[in-house]
Amino acid sequence: MHTTVFHSADLPQTERLARFDDFLLHSDHPMRITDTDPDPDPDPFQATARAIDLGPVNIVELTCSPSLVRRTPAMIRQADPELCSVVFPRQGALVVAQAGREALLGERDLALYDSSRPFSVRMTGRGPVTLVRAHVPRALLPLSARHTDRLLGTRLPGQEGVGALLTHFLGDLAADRVPRTGADIDRLSTVTLDLLAATLAHHLDTRPPLPDESRRRTLLLSIETFVRDHLSDPDLSPRAIAAAHHISVSYLHRLFRSRDTTVTELIRQRRLERARSALTDPGLRDVPLHRIAADCGFREHAAFTRAFNTAYGMPPRDWRRQALRASRG
Repeated sequence: MHTTVFHSADLPQTERLARFDDFLLHSDHPMRITDTDPDPDPDPFQATARAIDLGPVNIVELTCSPSLVRRTPAMIRQADPELCSVVFPRQGALVVAQAGREALLGERDLALYDSSRPFSVRMTGRGPVTLVRAHVPRALLPLSARHTDRLLGTRLPGQEGVGALLTHFLGDLAADRVPRTGADIDRLSTVTLDLLAATLAHHLDTRPPLPDESRRRTLLLSIETFVRDHLSDPDLSPRAIAAAHHISVSYLHRLFRSRDTTVTELIRQRRLERARSALTDPGLRDVPLHRIAADCGFREHAAFTRAFNTAYGMPPRDWRRQALRASRG
């Protein structure tokens, strides 16, 4: 699923910029790149691009020297796959310009651009810039171009709400090197499309309606993220989750019927998984078991021990001893 599609370190320093420019020029939506480093004695140009293909969805993590990428009308006439792309920086800053607008993006800020219109993306910073870009066929978004065009070249906050779900999800995918099955790829593609559509709809004044199934999947992902971020809270409960998402407790339980689990079971499972990970970590070998239990939201050490033994077939103390012995081996 992950492929390194360009790696400048494999090339002579004098050829790197020209070779990366040629790589972009012959991509499915041609672009050109120019070096913008103001340093009179700059470091050698570098660029590393890793791609993740999820069927119709393509995600790229690019680490590149400060530079300017442009797509011109001539390049659009050369080839246009009619893609909508969202981009955000992980290190450094970006300036995205399209449709007469310009957006300065800091960490986790988002911008949308369209392959059918000229655009530029400037990468700025002290040293290499790292960005994540995801593009999808415009036809797969349940939003009309009339609506999405209003967002081109504008800054969309990605630090909270549904925008944060999208940036964290794409960032985690870009960093994850675990092989995926075909079924996993289909599901990840669907989630990416849902989150992108929900993020764009959130920032549109008209809020065009999303399909019910898309809304349901996005809400479930938001709930899972909320659970993960609040596992240490012993008061985490279905009622607290429902209140945080402005839905009723009964509707929350209905959402989980299709997943062959319950909200309470999800909380318990995630707490045990976090505890198991902590017990396996050599850096936490000196942290007492009761502290790990409390950090995972268990009020009582005895209840934690019983739940862990039921889930993994041995008490947490024995699990830690066995895991640390294996890591030393």
